[in-house]
Amino acid sequence: MKKGRSILLGLTAALLAAPVGAQTYYRADADLGELPGFGRTLAAVGGHLLVGEPNNQIRPGTVYVYGRTGGSWNQTAVLRAGEGGSGDRFGTQIASSGDHLFISSSMGVHHFHRQGDSWGEMGMVTASDAMGDDAFGTSIAMSGDYALIGAPGANEGAGAAYLFHFGSGGWQQVAKVMAEGGAAGDAFGMNVAIDGSTAVVAAPMRNNRQGTLYAYEVGMSGLTAKGTIEADDLSNNARLGTGLWVGDVSELGRQVIIASAPSHEQGRGTVRVFAEVEGEYVEGVRLGAFDPMMRSNFGGAMAYTGGAFLIGASAANGTGVVYRFEVGPNGIESSEKLVADGVEGRASFGSSIVIGDGFWAVGAASFDSDGGVAIYDMNGNVTLLAGESEGYESITGNSDDVRCNGGAAAEWECSEVDLVSFLSVEDLAVDGTRGLRTNDNWGWTDPETGKEWALVGLTDRLSFVDMSDPYNPVVVGVLPMTEGARASSWRDVKTYMNHAYIVSDGAGQHGMQVFDLTRLRDFDGTPQVFDEDFVYTNIASAHNIVINEESGFAYSVGSSSGGETCGGGLHMIDIRDPKNPTFAGCFADPETGRASTGYSHDAQCVNYVGPDSDYAGREICIGSNETAISLADVTDKDAPVAISRAAYPNPGYTHQGWLTPDHRFLFVNDELDELSGIVDRTRTIVWDLTDLDDPQLVVEHLGTQESSDHNLYIQGNLMYQSNYQSGLRILDVSDPANPTEVAYFDTVPYGDNGAGFGGSWSNYPYFESGVVLVTSGSEGMFLVRPTVRRTVF
Repeated sequence: MKKGRSILLGLTAALLAAPVGAQTYYRADADLGELPGFGRTLAAVGGHLLVGEPNNQIRPGTVYVYGRTGGSWNQTAVLRAGEGGSGDRFGTQIASSGDHLFISSSMGVHHFHRQGDSWGEMGMVTASDAMGDDAFGTSIAMSGDYALIGAPGANEGAGAAYLFHFGSGGWQQVAKVMAEGGAAGDAFGMNVAIDGSTAVVAAPMRNNRQGTLYAYEVGMSGLTAKGTIEADDLSNNARLGTGLWVGDVSELGRQVIIASAPSHEQGRGTVRVFAEVEGEYVEGVRLGAFDPMMRSNFGGAMAYTGGAFLIGASAANGTGVVYRFEVGPNGIESSEKLVADGVEGRASFGSSIVIGDGFWAVGAASFDSDGGVAIYDMNGNVTLLAGESEGYESITGNSDDVRCNGGAAAEWECSEVDLVSFLSVEDLAVDGTRGLRTNDNWGWTDPETGKEWALVGLTDRLSFVDMSDPYNPVVVGVLPMTEGARASSWRDVKTYMNHAYIVSDGAGQHGMQVFDLTRLRDFDGTPQVFDEDFVYTNIASAHNIVINEESGFAYSVGSSSGGETCGGGLHMIDIRDPKNPTFAGCFADPETGRASTGYSHDAQCVNYVGPDSDYAGREICIGSNETAISLADVTDKDAPVAISRAAYPNPGYTHQGWLTPDHRFLFVNDELDELSGIVDRTRTIVWDLTDLDDPQLVVEHLGTQESSDHNLYIQGNLMYQSNYQSGLRILDVSDPANPTEVAYFDTVPYGDNGAGFGGSWSNYPYFESGVVLVTSGSEGMFLVRPTVRRTVF
């Protein structure tokens, strides 16, 4: 295991002016998806910092322990569950008191005990009546010899909380509490806090999801209700109690409860302070960002250190920030916003905050995708610890395919598909840049040398891979994103006349890069960082680039951020002079798309050879337009004509489609129908386009898995689907009304094949060699060889 690297960051040291408090409870509720989440949870034990990394998929969940030697932070221990394994979610919550440490996982709550710098697992802390779906350990707080543990899934989601006490018999359950009048779905116990004789349990989903807090007196006899707390003027879905803290604020002269509602007012967020006055809890100070932003997650994490509240807004400004509020006898006296230099992109800075002995730390749980933590000491020194990437080592050097035997090829489940080779994301990137993921891909065959090439999209670059020896693919170089653009999850590439055309969505002023692929012939053995030959700037960001190689026209779709967007529909570009693309016109059908602008997410444009004689030889584009398919005749770029549009029942998101070679049938995928519960398995919609003016729905085919579908392509009688978590699925479509899965290669060998993102993004099945190129987000690039029979028409 690598030690976290250190980077100096410039963050205002004024946060360190006040004396540091002791135990701090925190929450980290940013949506981190399937990222490892290094820094998603934090705890401080004396001078040690504990960093949770619960979202690992390949290795077990882990808690890293760091200590200071001189002015340096060094890893001193690595904690994992004794009975754990990959995907065990160990480190989801961390809490400590004295030498006792509780860490939650999917298995429950683990008790560790410290002796010096060593940590030993003592066993599990369990509730007397806990059941598997109770989510026991979702929240943990500790104070002295007491621990409070939430189980928000108990009682059909009404929730429960358990009080434990440490004595001669170890940790023993003292009490179980449930909210009086609680109802299914309230999630009582989603968050808990405890300090001395006061305990607080949050039910953030109660009361139209405004949220309710419950205060208790702590004692050996259990928990005695002190009061129910609700905040004034909260919006529905505010979720009060998402962040929770209880303790003494000397400046206010009393113990207070601090609770956040980060979903208040469309995610602008609010933090409320409650004080006990004559036996009742009264709302006092209200904290909000002085520059509120929707969906900022303000209050997703928070802490208090003598004289100041620290509140994270992990989605603010895209990167995340921490707000500092100075507290005086009369309340809040000043505030400022703090941003860490060097932490960029969607870092989730502020997703967790903790105060330790002589330091404080902020989690940036998606920094460079793998996560990071910024540590600040009393002298103003700042250190960044960075998570280590998960991944598999590249597989090259074989003299033959890694056969799919017994349902597996190396690490990956399969059927009728052999593994030729595999390149990790790290190797595709060339320079070891952290946090990259693959996305789209395309292929090119050099007409002069016959070499097959993989063009692989990454977060901020395009990688060029020589496949002439598919068992030993060679990364020849990379083309970085356009200067001034920003890294993005989406990159798309197509080819025409030995040139590649590259766009990126959500990337600012990226434009369309043009790269002469014949330059790859000059490879001297050292991977090169290339520059583009031309940048077409009539567009800025674009979701996809579509090319009809027969006509010599490209079509940017989903254009945004500047330039001629064409409503997000077809932005037509003449590329017959490959290095000098010129704008040729727009087409959009405003009766399609979620915003009624004719937005196309993807499209296919062809010189039509299908059965509808009215359009023989015409150039036809078929857009997948979020809500429907849109057919257009774009032969005359000055006067494109809408032919028809067609929708299928219950669309989630009409994403992408591809024609059969005879142009009679169209196969369309819907990216969000599985995730939204419209269907319970991968759905592929098949259209009969015998009459382009009147497309007919043939069948809604349901696949074998629950996974969300992404890009699909058809070669002969086979359809190659990239279906995210279930990888490459190959279907025989000889009978279009009855597609049949005949082979697969699951590029994600961990987790399940449920709906959601991550995994296989795209594939390219058109190489003469029969090798199929497949990209999979955090895994890398696969070259595979199906063994099922293929007919090429």
